[in-house]
Amino acid sequence: MKSDDTTDTRDARSPLSPHLQRLEDEAIFIMREVVAEFRNPVMLYSVGKDSSVMLHIARKAFFPAKPPFPFLHIASGWDFKALLDHRDRMARDYGLDLLVHANDAAAAAGVNPFDTETGEYSRLMLTEVLKSALDQHGFDAAFGGGRRDEEKARAKERIFSHRSAGHVWDPRNQRPELWRLFNTRLSAGDTMRVFPLSNWTELDVWDYIRAENIPIVPIYLAADRQVVERDGALIMVDDERMRFRPDEQVVTRRIRFRTLGCWPLTGAVASEATSVEDIVSEIVASRTSEREGRLVDGALQASMERKKREGYF
Repeated sequence: MKSDDTTDTRDARSPLSPHLQRLEDEAIFIMREVVAEFRNPVMLYSVGKDSSVMLHIARKAFFPAKPPFPFLHIASGWDFKALLDHRDRMARDYGLDLLVHANDAAAAAGVNPFDTETGEYSRLMLTEVLKSALDQHGFDAAFGGGRRDEEKARAKERIFSHRSAGHVWDPRNQRPELWRLFNTRLSAGDTMRVFPLSNWTELDVWDYIRAENIPIVPIYLAADRQVVERDGALIMVDDERMRFRPDEQVVTRRIRFRTLGCWPLTGAVASEATSVEDIVSEIVASRTSEREGRLVDGALQASMERKKREGYF
């Protein structure tokens, strides 16, 4: 698919492999099912690689019209500048209905990734904001970019993930999804999280980005950047708010990011992958999880399953 809206997105000359075509077809089916079955859906747009794939597929699914739902970004105030620039560029170029929500009260009270315990920081700046935004707009279904290969808690989740009142997730009370038949019924106060990329892997995502030439945040590609080495992680100095420890020195390293979170809590990886083709080769050779750079995942209070039970993505 080309970036202009005049292209027939179902062109038989698609460069997709049969495997990627099956994944794309499944994701398109899921998105159309949500729009048909739910009253007020929204797409959670974190602006990372998975969100970029989701946006691209949503544009295909409803072409020539624009996606019939808004895009919601939960902004912590500590997002990478390159990510915010990319978000605004995509919203402008594709005419997205972009909603941005943040916990301004918590930020004004001094909540930040340096002083606040990571689990509490994540709860206040991400989870609570997300739940508040969903409630404020009355969204009954929210697309997310989670994949089962990312983390063991996400591996427990269905494609259609039922949330009870208060956005609570109970992994022991998941609905069967036999033969791709989805139970979309909701009781009063219930909502649904929907994950069209559940069956994708990190390699699938990058293969698809390569095949479809999807725009991505540039810090996914390796370049010389200023970092500090902290607790075994390479933390990029993204703006003047960086808090340095007494023994830390800023050094220039060739790095890229496999995952994007709040920049003081997201470790980079040393890399020479300056193109998407290079990233694909690097992932094939890798034996580590893409989420190894998420420092927030290392805190017991911020474990993915606990966050999801509380209403996280």
